[in-house]
Amino acid sequence: MENPRVFITREQIRQKVAELAERIRQDYVNKNPLLIGILKGSFVFLSDLIRLLDMPLEVDFIRMSSYGSGTESSGDVEVIQYLRTAIEGREILVVEDIVDTGLSLSSFLDRLRQEKPASIRLCALLDKPSRRKTPVHIDYPGFTIPDRFVVGYGLDFDEKYRYLPDICYLEEE
Repeated sequence: MENPRVFITREQIRQKVAELAERIRQDYVNKNPLLIGILKGSFVFLSDLIRLLDMPLEVDFIRMSSYGSGTESSGDVEVIQYLRTAIEGREILVVEDIVDTGLSLSSFLDRLRQEKPASIRLCALLDKPSRRKTPVHIDYPGFTIPDRFVVGYGLDFDEKYRYLPDICYLEEE
């Protein structure tokens, strides 16, 4: 059985989200961006972020899966739910919990570009560059982390541990 150990505390997360919100606010003055949350993992991060943005914005979601019930991406990306909002000519900010291999995210960003938005930027709470298989530019990076499987603050392992207020890694008991 896995035993979660705190890796990034809720206070560190709170501070980082506030820093990211401040940068985003400065870049989107007098704009009404569409924030796209990638479900399920980003929902906690996105909700904390938008409460700190204090500016006009809209929100939509996409749900993709490439993990199944394991800890390694299968490489096969399944789009379970796509956007309901038209994005042509819009300022887009994609909000992601973690950028790992970059394969599913890169594929999604390519699809967004085909719909001709005014701009696309990426905000990711966690970046795991040691796992990257395709380049992904993160405009608003949170924490850079080593190659460890993390849970909590919306991230899960087989639908478990999303409720944890800190970001934790799993350790064998």
